[in-house]
Amino acid sequence: MFAALTGVGLSAAAGLNAFIPLVIVGVFARFTDFIVLPESLEWLQSWPAIIIGLGLLAAELVLDKIPGVDHINDLLQSLIRPLVGGVIFAATAAAQVIDESSFWQEHPLISGILGAIVAAGVHTAKSAARPSVNAATAGTGAPLASFAEDATSVTLSLIAIFVPVLVIVVLIVMVLVFYRVVTTGRRRRRRRAELEAEARAEREERAAAGIKTPWWRGRWR
Repeated sequence: MFAALTGVGLSAAAGLNAFIPLVIVGVFARFTDFIVLPESLEWLQSWPAIIIGLGLLAAELVLDKIPGVDHINDLLQSLIRPLVGGVIFAATAAAQVIDESSFWQEHPLISGILGAIVAAGVHTAKSAARPSVNAATAGTGAPLASFAEDATSVTLSLIAIFVPVLVIVVLIVMVLVFYRVVTTGRRRRRRRAELEAEARAEREERAAAGIKTPWWRGRWR
């Protein structure tokens, strides 16, 4: 039970930012006993893996906060985040020391598939929510949204390791937040389209009546 929740939490964190849980798992596995990696995935705690992960994390932290670039970054991450999610889930199979279950160690393929599915689901929700944030704030909300996602990824990773039972609560909150952001963004886009249609219809009526629209009105509406 706890092993599954740990894997799900870290995979979900990878869906927000692939390299935060990757680095956290590598560091904890190398310097603590909280995570004991299976032999096939011990390379995650090697210095080359940690250093490369930190470099990729630094690039991700910058690129994901630039409006427009964040969309391209999300497209590139469509393969990376599910892949990392699968690896992270399989790697944390050693969490069986908490609940004395060897199921995930004996079925690494299942854990990898589940991790990839969880990460892909969170990534899809994040990708759907970000355009709504950008549209509603003219791009100014992208850095704040990215900071919030990074903070959530860090928090979720630590919760998955230390208090895995809370992973369910965090995931429910994430679903509600994503739903709220996406639906609010859609309403605002519909409202903006309606206002533009009304303004266009008014201009056409004035033109048909031979009334010239003041230049300032056409500019600011």
